[in-house]
Amino acid sequence: MVKENELILEVCADSVSGAQAAQAAGAGRIEFCVGLPEGGVTPSMAQIRAARKILHIPLYVLIRPRGGDFLYSDEEHEIMLSDVDFCGQAGCDGVVVGMLHPDGTVDAQRCRALVDAAHRHGMGVTFHRAFDRSNDLFRAMEAVIGLGCERILTSGGCDTAVEGAAAIRQLVEKAAGRIAIMPGSGVTPENAAALARATGARELHGTFRSRMESRMQHRNAQLSRQHEEYGLLTTDAEKIKKVLKSINV
Repeated sequence: MVKENELILEVCADSVSGAQAAQAAGAGRIEFCVGLPEGGVTPSMAQIRAARKILHIPLYVLIRPRGGDFLYSDEEHEIMLSDVDFCGQAGCDGVVVGMLHPDGTVDAQRCRALVDAAHRHGMGVTFHRAFDRSNDLFRAMEAVIGLGCERILTSGGCDTAVEGAAAIRQLVEKAAGRIAIMPGSGVTPENAAALARATGARELHGTFRSRMESRMQHRNAQLSRQHEEYGLLTTDAEKIKKVLKSINV
């Protein structure tokens, strides 16, 4: 339960166990996805159901049918609409969406269809970092506000939120409470508090992962992918606790 005046920490989890660890560590909300190496895509229906069953904090599911750009075909848009409907039927609290036109403007018409579908199920909507690929952050923000989204996840148009802190601050100021601006990308226990102060944001987002060694005893030394297959990057509860301690002193 987030207390009044506390900053909200959203954790991006790519597994049910990771989401559970984030909740236990004190996360305020989960963005649930899989395929983080390609920027995140939509989890399976079974994973979404399992996450909903174990989580009591808000669960927002990423609606993204593939990696790559945010220019989607009509067929991909239909898949996204179906995924939004499933999330609503599964009792999720929200979804995370984003679509652009080839010129870098927000695809408002098709995004609105996704937002409307979410709202029919009583879900909230976050506009994800497709926002950072738009051709004008401030015009994009006004378009996203017009869609009825709750928040924008952004790194201020830069690789990391620390690099984009000045732009994020401007977005927060121009938003003037009409929408939440949530810094994400490169947020760590070491920089979270300073980033919150620099941007004026009330929500932060991160993966907060560490490498966990595999428990496999047998390992085939003839295979070349030892490092990748006998270890796993997973949600680190201790990192989450450190961030929460630093931002809510």
